[in-house]
Amino acid sequence: MNKTRSFLYWLARLLGDVNAVKRGRVGQRITRRVAGRMTGRAFRRWFK
Repeated sequence: MNKTRSFLYWLARLLGDVNAVKRGRVGQRITRRVAGRMTGRAFRRWFK
């Protein structure tokens, strides 16, 4: 089950990257991804 979920998330991320390249919004996508990672790390520290 976990492998299937991981694969689906990976596929969604890949398709999002392809879509961003098509629309010319790669920079915006990278910025949002970095912001999301930083937010996740901050929440992890607060709710340990």
